[in-house]
Amino acid sequence: MELSMVGRCILVFCFCACLSSLTGAGAAGSVGVNYGRIANDLPSAVKVVALLKSQGISKVKLYDTDSTVLQAFSGSGIKVIVALPNEQLSEVSASSSAAYSWVQKNVAAYLPGTQISAIAVGNEVFVDPHNTTDYLVPAMMNVHTALTKLHLDRDIKISSPIALSALQASYPSSAGSFRGDLVERAVKPMLEFLRQTGSFLMVNAYPFFAYKDNADVISLDYALFRPNPGVVDAGNGLRYTNLFDAQIDAVFAAMSALKYSDLNIMVSETGWPSEGDSGETGASKDNAAAYNGNLVRRVLTGAGTPLRPQAALDVYLFALFNENKKNGPSSERNYGLFYPNEEKVYDIPLTPEGLKQHSAEEPPVSGAGGGMTVPVEGPGVVVRSSSPSESLHGQTWCVANERSGKERLQEALDYACGEGGADCAQIQPGSSCFQPDSLVAHASYAFNSYYQRHSRGFGTCDFKGAAFVVTQPPRFGNCIFPTGS
Repeated sequence: MELSMVGRCILVFCFCACLSSLTGAGAAGSVGVNYGRIANDLPSAVKVVALLKSQGISKVKLYDTDSTVLQAFSGSGIKVIVALPNEQLSEVSASSSAAYSWVQKNVAAYLPGTQISAIAVGNEVFVDPHNTTDYLVPAMMNVHTALTKLHLDRDIKISSPIALSALQASYPSSAGSFRGDLVERAVKPMLEFLRQTGSFLMVNAYPFFAYKDNADVISLDYALFRPNPGVVDAGNGLRYTNLFDAQIDAVFAAMSALKYSDLNIMVSETGWPSEGDSGETGASKDNAAAYNGNLVRRVLTGAGTPLRPQAALDVYLFALFNENKKNGPSSERNYGLFYPNEEKVYDIPLTPEGLKQHSAEEPPVSGAGGGMTVPVEGPGVVVRSSSPSESLHGQTWCVANERSGKERLQEALDYACGEGGADCAQIQPGSSCFQPDSLVAHASYAFNSYYQRHSRGFGTCDFKGAAFVVTQPPRFGNCIFPTGS
C-alpha cells in the first residue's frame, strides 16, 4: 500500500472525522455506574461521591431517592438518575396529586444542586411478583405531568428499565419480539409515551445469565467481546461477534416490529460477577474484568450495534460496590467494581482518558479460558489468539481483523499510516514486508506498529473493530513484526 504525496495531503484534511471515530471522539457513548446500597458495610455517601469523582465517573443511577445520598451529590457535577420504587407505583398511578408530591419532595427539592437527569419509574416491573404491570404507564404519565407543571420536563426524562425476559423471542436478533401478553397491555403504551416525551427505553442486559445457562453452546469469547468468528443472523444477514450486541439488537428489532424504530435504548444495567457458586459457570474476576473492560472500550470508542451502527450507547455498569446483603446466589453479591473499602476488585479504565492511559504487558481484559484459533486468510499467514499464560514472555501484537471488511480495514490502514504515525516504510514496494501484497498483511503490520509505538496501551489495538491483540507472533511471509520491547 503506497501513499503518494497527494494521498498524504488528502489524509491531513479529510481524515479528521475518521480520526475522531477511530479514537472514540465521534459518536462515542458514555459509561455510568449503578450505585446500589443493599449492604451494611459501604462507605458514606460523601465518600462515594469522592470516589466517583476520583475515577472520572460522571453518571450514576440510583434505586431510590434517599435524601442523604442526593444531598451528597449536590455540587458534584455528577448526573444522577433517581428511581421511583415498584412499591410506590400503585399510589402514584392512581393519583396525580401523589405524583406531584413525590416529584416535589424527591426531585425538585434537590435541584439545581444535584443534577437529576432522569427518573426510572419502577424496575423490571414486568417480572415484579407483586403484579405492578398495570400501574406502570399511568404512573409514568402522572410523574411526567408533575414535571411539566414544575417546568422540569425538558431537562428530566422518564423511562422504566425492562429485563430481557420481556421478550418473547430474542434469537436470532432479527426475530426479536415482545411477549404477546404485554404488547397491548403495557409495552405499546409505554413506547408511545417514550416517543411523545422524547425519552428512551431503559434495558437491563446481562450476557452472563445467557452464558451461564448455555455454556455448552455459547462461546465464552462471544460473551466477553473477545475475537471469535461470530454468528450470522439468518434474518438480516448481519454478523454478531458478541452476545451483548445480539441482545440489544433483539430489543431494537422488537421495538421496530411495533413501529417504534425511532426510539433509542439506554442500557440501564449490565455487568459480570467476579465470584459465584460452583454452578455459576463463568463467574470469575478475570471474566468480569474482560467483560466490563471490553464493554467500556467498545462503548467509548463509538461503535454501535450491527443493526444500529451509528447509534451511540449509554451504558450503566452494575454495580459500583459488592453488596453483602443481597439475596440469591453468591454472584448477586459480587458484581461490584469496588470492594466496600473502596479498593478496586479489578483494574479497568472507565473513561476516555483511562483508555489512553491504561496499559499492561499482557492484554488487560483477555479474561479466563482457553485460546481460540482465529485464522487470518492470506498466503503464509498464521495467527493464534491464546490465553495470556501461553504468551511469549508477555509480549503481544496487534493484527487486522479481516472480518471487519475491506472498507473499514482500508480506512484504518490509511489512518495508521497517516495521522496515526505508524511506521509503514516496510510495507512499501520492494521493502521487507511488502510481500504478501494483501490488505490484511499490510494493515496488520501498520496496526502493530501503531500499537507498539503507543506502548501497547489499552485501546490502541482496536481501530473501531478492525484489529485485535494476539499473544503469538503473527507470520506474514518472511515479515518479522516488532514487539517494542
